[in-house]
Amino acid sequence: MSEWIEFLWRAIFIGIGATLVMDIYKIIIKKLLGIKSLDFGLVGRWIGHFTKGQFYHNNITKSTPVRGEKIIGWTAHYLIGISFTTLLLFIWGIGWTKNPTIIPALIIGILTVAAPLFIMQPALGFGVAASKTPNPKVSRISSFLTHTIYGLGIYLAALLLKIVLN
Repeated sequence: MSEWIEFLWRAIFIGIGATLVMDIYKIIIKKLLGIKSLDFGLVGRWIGHFTKGQFYHNNITKSTPVRGEKIIGWTAHYLIGISFTTLLLFIWGIGWTKNPTIIPALIIGILTVAAPLFIMQPALGFGVAASKTPNPKVSRISSFLTHTIYGLGIYLAALLLKIVLN
């Protein structure tokens, strides 16, 4: 198997696993604390409007719905999870997957919180770092914790991959 193919399937496996860990965490937090996470249908709506040249919304919830927006949003969510894992592998190399350590995974997880705070939330009309949401502090803490859990998920998925392959 070529190194590129191995790199790619490892990034996909770990990225899906890490994103799944993050999603399970969000379900638990919603049930225990009542904290809702972002509706990925809104992410799909945002992406769906790209074809019309619209990349920013005053309030995405009031923008015209897009056909298939939930599928688009959830697909994007997992592709983004895979892309962040790919970034880890570009920086630390494929060898990291063969002997994973937690620090690189947590670094990537924590750094990825910049994406929702400074790209997605403003583009959806929720303000920089959720400043236009009803409770920005809770949104910011929630984003930080969710992305930290994503980093933990990277590590756990890499450990699972190591176990499966040995």
